[in-house]
Amino acid sequence: MPFKKTAQTYSASINTVTLGTGDKAVTVGGSNVDALCSFDAPIEHKPLIGFEITDKGIDATLPKMAEVFAGCDTVAAQAAKAAELPGVDFVAIRFESADPNGADMSVEDCVAMATAVAEATDAPLCFEGCKNFDKDAKIFEAVASALQGRNALFMSAREENYKTVAASVGMAYGQKFGAESAVDINLAKQLNVLIGQMGIQNNGYVMNLGSAAVGYGFEYLLSTIDRVRAAALGQSDAQLQLPIVTPCAGDCWGVKEALTEESEAPEWGAREERGIQMEICTAAAVLAAGSDAVIVGHPDSAATLATFVADMM
Repeated sequence: MPFKKTAQTYSASINTVTLGTGDKAVTVGGSNVDALCSFDAPIEHKPLIGFEITDKGIDATLPKMAEVFAGCDTVAAQAAKAAELPGVDFVAIRFESADPNGADMSVEDCVAMATAVAEATDAPLCFEGCKNFDKDAKIFEAVASALQGRNALFMSAREENYKTVAASVGMAYGQKFGAESAVDINLAKQLNVLIGQMGIQNNGYVMNLGSAAVGYGFEYLLSTIDRVRAAALGQSDAQLQLPIVTPCAGDCWGVKEALTEESEAPEWGAREERGIQMEICTAAAVLAAGSDAVIVGHPDSAATLATFVADMM
């Protein structure tokens, strides 16, 4: 009996969220098919690739990073360069040094850096915090105010600070934000319900379901993304029909495979190549599970993933 292919499409679809303005604006979400299954139905908006730079700047100990960003002595200059890299759709700035338990960079310094980045590039922007609930809320509110009109994405609003972040970033200043939960479909839905009760429409924010590098509890992350997408499309669960954005850079470049110097483990090969491989494997799997955008931290990762996405489209 000949095989008859049946297209798997859904009556429900993922909401769209637009980042940035003008000709550089990009849209995330919108599909009504399983992840990357463009053979079932056209996918109007391709998965997006973001490039992350921390407030400490690029890691110049990595040869390719030092070469690509040569002459870019400030975070703003590095962000402008990142926006021009092949495959990059938006630029993410992570305020790593703002952690009160670390360098405790001030909110004012964060705003100054964000403003400089916004002046250096007209690419869509994303801002990530230091994982301190109170400090992140203050940073996001101040930066969102300073960059009104840029339609930037702020990652993330969590259970501990969503009221402040959603009210300031989303309602007061008209920016976008990410609802971050801890790798659990029930927690993700609960947070979305709470945000909806504030009167915020679900085309004004995205979901961040958590992150992990391959080999580090990664299977649970993939299963969570898969379950969320299945509920959104297969069960028409409106509370989960939001685009998923997954930051990968921090986790992938923070594991031993990407940190151990070649002199300590020569059999592992070059450290930079290991980090790139970790990042590509992680981000590609996340996209295949259902994420609508990923954030990486190396030019080779961004270019490879962009080629992967283009081939699947």
